Amino acid sequence: MKKALAGLALGLGVVATTPTVAQETIKVGILHSLSGTMAISETTLKDAMLMLIEEQNKKGGLLGMELEPVVVDPASDWPLFAEKARELIEVNEVAAVFGCWTSVSRKSVLPVFEELNSLLFYPVQYEGEESQRNVFYTGAAPNQQAIPAVDYLMDQGVERWVLAGTDYVYPRTTNKILEQYLKDSGVAAEDIMINYTPFGHSDWQTIVADIKAFGSAGKKTAVVSTINGDANVPFYKELANQGIEATDIPVVAFSVGEEELAGIDTAPLVGHLAAWNYFMSADTDANYDFIDAWHAFIGDDTRVTNDPMEAHYIGFNMWVKAVEAAGTTDPDAVIDSIVGVAVPNLTGGYSAMMPNHHITKPVLIGEIQDDGQFEIVDSTDGLVVGDAWSDYLPESAPLISDWRKPMSCGNFNTETGQCGGTGG
Repeated sequence: MKKALAGLALGLGVVATTPTVAQETIKVGILHSLSGTMAISETTLKDAMLMLIEEQNKKGGLLGMELEPVVVDPASDWPLFAEKARELIEVNEVAAVFGCWTSVSRKSVLPVFEELNSLLFYPVQYEGEESQRNVFYTGAAPNQQAIPAVDYLMDQGVERWVLAGTDYVYPRTTNKILEQYLKDSGVAAEDIMINYTPFGHSDWQTIVADIKAFGSAGKKTAVVSTINGDANVPFYKELANQGIEATDIPVVAFSVGEEELAGIDTAPLVGHLAAWNYFMSADTDANYDFIDAWHAFIGDDTRVTNDPMEAHYIGFNMWVKAVEAAGTTDPDAVIDSIVGVAVPNLTGGYSAMMPNHHITKPVLIGEIQDDGQFEIVDSTDGLVVGDAWSDYLPESAPLISDWRKPMSCGNFNTETGQCGGTGG
């Protein structure tokens, strides 16, 4: 009889053991270069995201499910960013993606996120002139970094300007804005020198000599640097080789933070500057807690933190809060719920997501110290709202962005009353 019952059970497809149900997870995409020229900056952001996901899982995950990171390496190859983004969304079915550094990588993936209606949280300063429905810009717009940095140097008596950048969209557009801003401020064209170099550029001898000569005209001169990636290492070394000190020609950098300085002998660079919205040296309890958590996660008390890490910290927590409010990871629901979401930043207070998908941030000027840290020498009184469209470019000045319904437009022209399309 027992054999007969067993046979009946098998015939009916009855399983005698308790079925195992796979634990459902919410997948989170991490799209940062782990090799190539930008790995010097982006690898740390991958690690920061893994830490944030681990910490959220310790709190119980999200919507009762564990978060599962999915890491890919676009290898500093701009077209590959688009392929990897598509892989994350279509194959891995991630709920959101945190990634990109350079604007050319972001521009590469924009059509993918728009086509597949997924979410990108972009953590790095950029040139503005863009607002996409599917993108949240948690790094600085020009009015949250470049313009305040120039204002600070003007207050220090700078009259001649070298705009030095890597040859791609972010430096070129930022310098277009800065050049116009400087001219509007009374700076003569002959007092502005602009230079671009390729990614990974290593031979700086002639360029630094030109900068030195440009700064010998009897007017206080400064370099505004939008040089990105590992090209910064030989650039700063050549400054030191040619005896250019901060008291002679100060450099203010927009893409050099604590992580980049970790690979440089900073003793000759003391006094040079960077403009960011966060420095590791910020004196707040939230920052100290973040640093402690980072060191515990990475297992190395010498590892530094930096501004794009804070941007991921802010953006990730905004996404979590918006998903909780929406009760779903559905992109349309998250887009509707995230505007107005405010979360703590690491420098004190709260940063909020604005209708143009940019956030509020303080602006800090830091001076390089011989230990590779920055002493904060200037800051805005409060938080600055990121401006998607520059007030200093005639074609952009009339444009605003507001992704709330019913407007839902990234480039609304206030003069014509028309939306120019889906975004910039």
